[in-house]
Amino acid sequence: MSDAAPPRRNPDQPWRTEGTPDEPPARPGGRRRRGRWWGLAVTAVIVFLLAYIGLNYLDRGDEPTIAYTEFSKQVDEGNVDKIYSKGDAIEGQLKKARDDPDGGGQYTRFRTQRPAFAEDDLWQNLERRDVTVTARPVVQQRGLLSNLLISLVPIVVLVAVWIFVARRFGGGLGGAGGMLGRKTPPKPVELRAGTQRTTFADVAGIDEVKGELDDVVDFLEHPDVYRRMGAKMPRGVLLAGSPGTGKTLLARAVAGEAGVPFFSASASEFIEMIVGVGASRVRELFAEARKVAPSIIFIDEIDTIGRVRGGGASVSGHDEREQTLNQILTEMDGFSGSEGVIVIAATNRADILDPALTRPGRFDRVVSVSPPDRGGREAILRIHTRGIPLAGDVDLAQVARTTPGMTGADLANLANEAALLAVKRKQDRVTSADLSEALEKVQLGAERTLVMPEEDRRRTAYHESGHALLGMLQPGADPVRKVTIVPRGRALGVTMSTPEVERYALSEEYLRGRIIGALGGMAAEQVIYGVVTTGAENDLEQVTNIARGMVARWGMSERVGRLSALPSDAQQAYGLAAAPRTLDVIDDEMRRVVEDCYEEAIRKLRDHRGQLDALAEALLEHETLEEADAYRIAGITRLTKNEA
Repeated sequence: MSDAAPPRRNPDQPWRTEGTPDEPPARPGGRRRRGRWWGLAVTAVIVFLLAYIGLNYLDRGDEPTIAYTEFSKQVDEGNVDKIYSKGDAIEGQLKKARDDPDGGGQYTRFRTQRPAFAEDDLWQNLERRDVTVTARPVVQQRGLLSNLLISLVPIVVLVAVWIFVARRFGGGLGGAGGMLGRKTPPKPVELRAGTQRTTFADVAGIDEVKGELDDVVDFLEHPDVYRRMGAKMPRGVLLAGSPGTGKTLLARAVAGEAGVPFFSASASEFIEMIVGVGASRVRELFAEARKVAPSIIFIDEIDTIGRVRGGGASVSGHDEREQTLNQILTEMDGFSGSEGVIVIAATNRADILDPALTRPGRFDRVVSVSPPDRGGREAILRIHTRGIPLAGDVDLAQVARTTPGMTGADLANLANEAALLAVKRKQDRVTSADLSEALEKVQLGAERTLVMPEEDRRRTAYHESGHALLGMLQPGADPVRKVTIVPRGRALGVTMSTPEVERYALSEEYLRGRIIGALGGMAAEQVIYGVVTTGAENDLEQVTNIARGMVARWGMSERVGRLSALPSDAQQAYGLAAAPRTLDVIDDEMRRVVEDCYEEAIRKLRDHRGQLDALAEALLEHETLEEADAYRIAGITRLTKNEA
């Protein structure tokens, strides 16, 4: 089952609901409440029609302007009934309609302009033809109704724009952050019938976390048993873990297992430009959840608004983020009567959350969600391949062994990539080769069509052979799974090594072996060609990170001592957590560790030059070597974990 968040029912609300009524409530008169934009659209149409009728039918002002020659002709013919003159401008009305010379149809009323140089006896001609010269304009100007309608049009446009801005930036037409006071009607306390909910059957690989949440589910299902014992429902549960470990899926499973409504929102969706909108939305969310209590509110990425306060207020002294956090704290504290509402939040950075948020009474439990172990990965793969036809040669247990460190989201992506490959190859089942190639694509990147010169191709072969050979020779190192000189992603070649079993405590010997293996490519180029190229850039980044951790964090240096001199995110805080002298010692020790490992790498490759050449030649011929072939060509017996 998909772990995507449920869809929004109302775009004005930043949260999504699951297990709540589908239809909005009816008004007391039996009529359903229509959207506000529907009424606004009807009003705009009516105003437009009124303005159109008023301008085009009530006060016609489309009289043509004719030539003065034509006017004189009509006077001579005795067809002019009356005129009105103001200066040289003349307005008049004919006795009989005439065709408009400009092709505008027939006309009776007209306008014209008497030239200043005209010396005709106009007054005598008019008097002779019994033309009435009036004191009022013959062509009436736009009336009061038309002017009123025209003046209403910009007002209506401004009101429409104002309402749009209010809805866009104020969270709707209401709430404290809105502009017109939105009133959210209550919803019936009944769940959608026949809706398939996510349950613990859809969650695998994190059994220990499910165990910690079982009593939350039991509390939601049997609250009276706990109340009789005097136990209170936990206010909140904080799920902390790396991305993709299934925190959102787990929260939905808790709600589905207990059969209670589920409200889901991302913390960033509460924040808007106008201060106060976030707090208003939090109040509305908790109000909706209390109406259908017991219920669960899930807030994803809560570190967006839950960071330690006081570090970046706005000019007014009250940051919108802090106001939103304060409102969440108030709602969870029970001042608003939030009984029966459990808040489940997820974060990747639990270490930066405000202490007021993580204290008991707010988030009573902090549950760590770690990447699954081998058994968990196999169970996750079985869930994500339920709808995928698998060939008989597919061994999910073997796939789980070769995917250490991958999360549930990574494994779901792996299964999907394998299915996409099978479709491209017009197969009716996913084979083991599809899964293997999908794993390479996920971990190493897609293959690149790159034509390399023979010299660069040979240098790449020796580079990858150096990585592979040192990985095979180093005691306790991770087994080499595949060696290839086919360009993938940004790399010209790849050596893939994965552990046999999960490693949780890494020894100094193992870490030094990792450094030696990472330096194998550079050492091989030094041994064979006597030069170093830029192909070792990524290797050096890995080496630097491992050496820094050994010296400054894990106490593996006698000079630095048994202390943690740099934080885990040393790339950002380097130089801020230790004295300058200590930093100099750390730098010297890192260089010493790396130089010792590099010298050992060069010595081993020189001692096993024949095996290095054999691997390089095999790579130049076949481009890719699988695990068994690589060990066979190198003449090294691969020891199992027990034999080692």
